[in-house]
Amino acid sequence: MRKILKYMDKPLFFASMILFILGLIMVFSASNVTAYMSHAVSPYNYFLKQAAFLLIGFILFFFILKFNTKSYGVFSWGLLLLSIASLVLVLFIGAAKNKAISWFDLGPISIQPSEFAKVITVVFLANYYDTGKDRLSSWGKTLFPIAVCALVAGLIFIQPDLGTTIIYVAIVGLIFLVEPIQKEIKFKTIFISCGLLFLAVMVLLGTGKGLLLERQMERFDYSNPCDKILENGSQVCNCYIAINNGGLTGVGLGNSTQKYLYLPEPYTDFIFAIIVEELGVITGVFIILMYIFILFRILLIGRKSPNNRGAVLCYGIAVYIFLHIAINLLGIMGLMPLTGVPLPFMSYGGSFTICLIAALAIVQRVSVENGLLQEKKK
Repeated sequence: MRKILKYMDKPLFFASMILFILGLIMVFSASNVTAYMSHAVSPYNYFLKQAAFLLIGFILFFFILKFNTKSYGVFSWGLLLLSIASLVLVLFIGAAKNKAISWFDLGPISIQPSEFAKVITVVFLANYYDTGKDRLSSWGKTLFPIAVCALVAGLIFIQPDLGTTIIYVAIVGLIFLVEPIQKEIKFKTIFISCGLLFLAVMVLLGTGKGLLLERQMERFDYSNPCDKILENGSQVCNCYIAINNGGLTGVGLGNSTQKYLYLPEPYTDFIFAIIVEELGVITGVFIILMYIFILFRILLIGRKSPNNRGAVLCYGIAVYIFLHIAINLLGIMGLMPLTGVPLPFMSYGGSFTICLIAALAIVQRVSVENGLLQEKKK
């Protein structure tokens, strides 16, 4: 364990801890009013749950650190099959939240299997393509995992959860691009995929009412949200009000007005707006800079990895984190449709928090293996 701690990436670890602690504080600040007024529970309810999720996550963190990334391949097959089974099962016995059947309701907590599918898929693809050159040069073996991932994406889409589907497909697509797959297979697959994607977009635009729910179609009308404040623009417009209220230094921790039921569940998708309102644009910029630093450290660890497996694990996780940040922030700023995607380190949520910590543990394990290899060379 001493060597593991020695070769962990300390800047990444401490930057992550700072954001997790800030996120926990803001979950309490953003959730206490909604918890008491809307859900009739203790103002500390979501704070205590998030603290418990973080504790479970960090226990898992040190458990994952002990295993070599080579052994992840054995687990990834079973976990991917379990993930597919869960995504099928949730359609029949899952609980609906925001009109999407994406959750298993277990009383005090809920589990979202699609969140786990993202990280499991990164691990699965990184290990699958790392074992044998034939998997990079044979059409059948190269595209087999992509077909499996297409099945997972389809199951997420019909929940329906468009935001998670977009993130999942983007992760798979970018991993496919960075893998050293035979050029002919890669280029032809990309060409065919782009054609199918274009066709799908045309079908959605032409017959969207039959394929997407009305609430999903409304989200594509995201321009000038304050002109539609009584319709589908209220959430983004209230985000604007929160950010404007905050100014440079904020109105003070706990003093947000928009958390008083103007924003639905302000401790999840809209927490960044509450952070800026209470702590100001300066804190918002600080968080964004911390995100950039964390992504840089992850990419740096991937670049130093001597094998393709370690590099792809890091690049896939960097994409996973980046997409959540970009889609959440662009959504609340009205630059793209809202998709209900949580903000890393900040948003309340057990499934996402545990998955994020597990993803960071995998990156740290790659860092440890990089360090152990350098030590052997000496």
